[in-house]
Amino acid sequence: MTITHRNKPQATAGTTGAPSSGSDDKEPPKYHCDACSTDVTNTVRIRCADSDCPDFDLCVTCFCSGVEPVKHKSWHDYRVVKPHSFPIFAEEWDADEELLLIEGAEKMGMGNWQAIADYVGTKNKEECEKHYLDVYVNSPYWPIPDMSIEFNMSEDEYRQRKRQRLHAMSGRSPAAPARSQKPITSGPTFHEIQGYMPRRYEFETEQENEAETFVKDMVFNEDDTQEEIDLKVMVLDIYNSRLDKRIEKKKFILERGLLDYKKTIAAEKKRTREERELYNRTRVFARLQTSEDYEIFVEGLLKEQRYRDRIVQLQEWRENGITTIKAGEQYERDKIQRTTNLKGLIAREAMLANERNHARNTLRAQLATQSGRESSPASRGSTPKPSSASQVAAGRKPANPLNIKEADGVHLLSEDEQQLCSTLRILPRPYLVIKDTILKEYAKHGYLRRRQARELIKIDVNKTSRIYDFFVESGWIKAFKSADNTSNQPTASIAVN
Repeated sequence: MTITHRNKPQATAGTTGAPSSGSDDKEPPKYHCDACSTDVTNTVRIRCADSDCPDFDLCVTCFCSGVEPVKHKSWHDYRVVKPHSFPIFAEEWDADEELLLIEGAEKMGMGNWQAIADYVGTKNKEECEKHYLDVYVNSPYWPIPDMSIEFNMSEDEYRQRKRQRLHAMSGRSPAAPARSQKPITSGPTFHEIQGYMPRRYEFETEQENEAETFVKDMVFNEDDTQEEIDLKVMVLDIYNSRLDKRIEKKKFILERGLLDYKKTIAAEKKRTREERELYNRTRVFARLQTSEDYEIFVEGLLKEQRYRDRIVQLQEWRENGITTIKAGEQYERDKIQRTTNLKGLIAREAMLANERNHARNTLRAQLATQSGRESSPASRGSTPKPSSASQVAAGRKPANPLNIKEADGVHLLSEDEQQLCSTLRILPRPYLVIKDTILKEYAKHGYLRRRQARELIKIDVNKTSRIYDFFVESGWIKAFKSADNTSNQPTASIAVN
């Protein structure tokens, strides 16, 4: 027997309608022939009574033809199952419809007549509500219906009237969708962004998209050995498991409304940076919980983080001698003010340092020009005249400091290091690599020459020297004193003068 469920539009806001996967207990079962897949829900069907064919149904045509699909044999015992096409409490309602009405009211909830009508399948919500109130609520034998009602109508006549009624219902125009439900359309929101086709309940690229590759050419031949049949059945089992995963993930996407791109982005924008980071870290647990449970879980983690931050703040207040909430709030305001003032002070110091460097370079250029004019022809012969390129370089306006306040890794640097990187126009991350290289080399040998630092760091030698001097002044490394450094000192003094 093949059991499926009637397709019912989902009423969840923000999602599109989708067929049931076959496991939704809120939809009545439908029976199909296991040979030709014909719908035999509302007609006579033949059920195999042999133990080798559990839940095996055939339509009358296939049964009369002697069809033997799978393990079924034509000589197996069988039972004839036909629908209960006779009225019990009202002429327009047969026994099967009465049973579906009670089951629908139990599963969907009393008063949810539209869902109950969808569950029954052959009645609208007004008919379901009226019949339930007349038969079960307003019964003279309440809380049970009137069991003494008799009908002078043959079963064939009732089936004929039911077929006419169903034919008339199929000719009606479909009811307008509820205002709260969005019409299912393959608009740009779904088709162009997510590649989803709601009418087909498919994506352009499915999960396990290559699953059909291994079974598309599979054929069961009459001369197959038992091992070959077992192997093919195993491949089909693997294929079915991959289909189950595909259905599960597709159902998760639709139930959580992940196809509604605008709604998802709007929810992301409302969250703080900490909340977004927490959602990204815990997203893997969403498929293990319902949507409500996952939201409760994340909200609990957020509360825990807020409590931890509050505890750290209170501990900081206590360390600074603060014992009241009012004093703590004033402390936080003063702390923000101090941080703002410190940033302004750093900016002013950087500006003053830039002005000093500019004045120093201008003075050097003027001194170099004056010394060149006062030099005699004899001295020009013994001392090489500085080239025009060097003069331009000496009088060149220094570059402005680099703004690294928003650069990646700036929080890992001290204020002095930030000032150094800004002056040398080096980003924090490359500076950290330079720092790590120099300190490792110094720790390896116990010393480091300026020349070695220049060979290690392949950047401007002047910048390398400035970084080397900064590390020496900070006490991270010790300057390597040698004869080379001593001989270079007079030359350096001449360049300054």
